[in-house]
Amino acid sequence: MNGPVTFEELATLMKGRAGLSVDAAELASQPDTPFDQFGLDSLGLLGIVSELENRYGQPIGNEPESCKTPEDFLTLVNDQLTAGA
Repeated sequence: MNGPVTFEELATLMKGRAGLSVDAAELASQPDTPFDQFGLDSLGLLGIVSELENRYGQPIGNEPESCKTPEDFLTLVNDQLTAGA
């Protein structure tokens, strides 16, 4: 599976891995809002990183876990996936 991780995919992962119901449009319209305001903590983010590594078949590393906002997270993850492709 290739291609950028989207706000829609992130919202789905937040629901599946952290049990949070977040609308993708809300993430996209507020990309600089801290994850904690959406209810996502570091353990939830770790679960999302793990799922993405399994889904894309390549390591993403620990850096995404330090991201504070959806925009930062998606930029870093997509850069990592592109570099590893």
